[in-house]
Amino acid sequence: MSHSIPTTGLLTFPTLAIAPAQVMRGVQILQDAGPILARYGQRPLIVGGDRSLEIIRPRLLSVMEQQGLVSAEISYGQDCSEQSLGRMRQAAATHTADFIMGVGGGKALDAAKLLAYQCNLPIVTIPTTAATCAAWTALSNVYTETGAFQYDVGLPHCPNLLLLDYEVIATAPTRTLVAGIGDALAKWYEASVSSGHSQQTLIIAAVQQARVLRDILLQKSVEAIDRPGSTVWQEVVDATVLMAGAIGGMGGAQCRTVAAHAVHNGLTHLSQVHSSLHGEKVAYGILVQLRLEELLQGSQLAVSARQQLIEFYQTIGLPLTLKDLGLGSVSLDALEKAAEVACSPESDIHRLPFAVTPVQLLSAMVSTTATFELNTAAKSFNVKLNSSGNPGELNAPIAEELA
Repeated sequence: MSHSIPTTGLLTFPTLAIAPAQVMRGVQILQDAGPILARYGQRPLIVGGDRSLEIIRPRLLSVMEQQGLVSAEISYGQDCSEQSLGRMRQAAATHTADFIMGVGGGKALDAAKLLAYQCNLPIVTIPTTAATCAAWTALSNVYTETGAFQYDVGLPHCPNLLLLDYEVIATAPTRTLVAGIGDALAKWYEASVSSGHSQQTLIIAAVQQARVLRDILLQKSVEAIDRPGSTVWQEVVDATVLMAGAIGGMGGAQCRTVAAHAVHNGLTHLSQVHSSLHGEKVAYGILVQLRLEELLQGSQLAVSARQQLIEFYQTIGLPLTLKDLGLGSVSLDALEKAAEVACSPESDIHRLPFAVTPVQLLSAMVSTTATFELNTAAKSFNVKLNSSGNPGELNAPIAEELA
């Protein structure tokens, strides 16, 4: 569910939120950021997770002292939720904050961006991982306190300032970069299927850039993972944090998220998957989307793409199956719930050029590594239905994918 920005009855015009007003990147770039931060105010509220705040604190303390900035910190908690946003609004008021600084991964940055919008304050983002493009985008995802996706909020502009410090990114586990690669790869597979036939100039540009992004990641990711901190590693970080965000900004919602992200959103409603990162679930969702294209459209291109990605995922450590996401023993009822959420009326999955039912999605979710020879048996979605019309037992070839 996308929540549009409310208006007050004034005449409004379409707004493009393509990029942050300013981007600074480099090694130890934070030590030079003081004068720029001071342009936004004197009393920043720093929003982040416990780990991110610990990493950023020593790097920012002296910088802010030199500029006379008086800061306060608050942890966003476990998720960007309505409850946590309420706590942060109170903290911003108590501190009389005049701008917000978001530090951390995707959920921390989403929380900081949405807080800044709600408080009508400037927002500075400082990613501490390369796991998402949240530092760039004019979008925030809102979750429940238990981590289930609720809705996203389109914001009127991208961050005022993005500070990408490669030294900070290098402190994050390699797994976060791998997850960022999975999240960024989705730009091509989602944009090409939803918007590949668009005649709009900026959408054409976004789709083509998504293809370039895919090629960069397929060509450079293995070396980047093997050589953290290297030039090629920095290029892949730029791809996941910056380029992926630019594509979403240029192309807009219609080519930003489709089935892969819808699958992610559905999976967040299963408690067993909360240990998986956003990009890991999205990467798995790409395979599900390609599987749908195979089963519902007979797409040979989707077959080839899925096989290519399976080999790539195996090389860099992205999940291929539900079992890889910690869902090997998940109940059918739980999977049905996730599929129903992913196919809800407001879901991004409906940007696919064909209709998808929860039963069809469930069949794709449990057969992401199936060989094409199995498609003949699975294509008719031989899911037995019980008398109430709900999915019952899966047929044997598909059920084997859970083993």
